Amino acid sequence: MSCVHIMTAGDPPPRTPQGCEECLAIGGRWVHLRLCLTCGHVGCCDSSPGRHATAHFVATRHPVIRSFQPGEDWRWCFIDQVLG
Repeated sequence: MSCVHIMTAGDPPPRTPQGCEECLAIGGRWVHLRLCLTCGHVGCCDSSPGRHATAHFVATRHPVIRSFQPGEDWRWCFIDQVLG
């Protein structure tokens, strides 16, 4: 199943290709990385201590992220709670 947010999501370049923006700034660590498909923010997943990808959604309402892990290409819509 998909949603309009996933179907119309962009493909911006990552703002910090080397890791989670917030974790890099504070010396934190992450488990997996997620890329915001609205602005290119790179944040850590909910299994990471900072949960920065979700925090970015809460702050911005940018609806769709994709996995930023090598070999993964799934997308997630926070608004519709749909994996695409």
